Amino acid sequence: MTSINTNNSEIRAVPTNIITGFLGVGKTSMILHLLKNKPADERWAILVNEFGEIGVDGSLLEGQQPQESGVYIREVPGGCMCCAAGVPMQIALNQLLKSATPDRLLIEPTGLGHPKEILEVLSSEHYQQVLSLQKTITLVDARKLSDQRYTSHDIFNQQIAIADTVVGNKSDLYSEGEGGDNGDKQKLIDYVKQKGTEHAQVIFAQHGDIELAALAGPSLSKLKIDEDHHHHHGHNDRPLLPETPIPECGFIKAVNQGEGFHSIGWRFSGETIFDHNKLVEFVWSCTAERVKAVFITDKGFYSFNLDTDALTEVELPACDESRIEIISERLNDNLEEALMSCILA
Repeated sequence: MTSINTNNSEIRAVPTNIITGFLGVGKTSMILHLLKNKPADERWAILVNEFGEIGVDGSLLEGQQPQESGVYIREVPGGCMCCAAGVPMQIALNQLLKSATPDRLLIEPTGLGHPKEILEVLSSEHYQQVLSLQKTITLVDARKLSDQRYTSHDIFNQQIAIADTVVGNKSDLYSEGEGGDNGDKQKLIDYVKQKGTEHAQVIFAQHGDIELAALAGPSLSKLKIDEDHHHHHGHNDRPLLPETPIPECGFIKAVNQGEGFHSIGWRFSGETIFDHNKLVEFVWSCTAERVKAVFITDKGFYSFNLDTDALTEVELPACDESRIEIISERLNDNLEEALMSCILA
């Protein structure tokens, strides 16, 4: 199969970019910046993969897009975009392409996904005429190069190895270097020379703000996946929790683990209202690599995005239900009790 049929035409050669990077590096912020600069007459599709089972990124992106924006979003939760044969990914991608018939496709894998396998699926015979693989963008926080938890992590290095362009994000927070020591920018340039391909370009950005032109051009990543490198997560038979009806208790809870990290998340019915002030305190209190959430509060609809540097809070025009996902190397036992205490009686 080399093309996907819609009711009116075949979908062929859709310009496609993978936007990857480790936890908390700013992938979603970059996509939001790109969407703000999307040509008004173009339709864009975004396939979002999350490590957590609940799925929050899709709501974050949709909540900040105006109606009739020409943006179509689909989620693959549970870290399963790259599991055996990429089946969940292929199903979601085929459905997204049929519904959106896009002028461009952006794929955001989870920061803990296996990017080589994702690239293999997209390069397979099934998609050779459907997709036109353009530059793979990998975001890196250069400050993490001094932390062996990152530089010794296979996924972190894979993300650099497949990149056509490495974006040193959060560059406003980098050190300049002194006393003969290289600054963070030069350390990243040197690291990409060591771990990346010879064609890889390094650029720098703040808050994920890059030019649309950075997406253009064919991908030169032609990496092969060794048979012994495949990861089989066994998620194929699970129900998709973002789409499961919420039971009478008013919420769904889910956990996941892998690659040295744990996630915990909740979905709450649209009738559940949270105390905004208590929520802010709760999110700030979380010791985690990432917290992403959308909430219905007594002050309106809000998204929260916490990484190791800052908490970003954005007022949304609407959301159907409240969702939160927390990812950390170690999860506190009292998270559920603390979150539930934020619900208005």
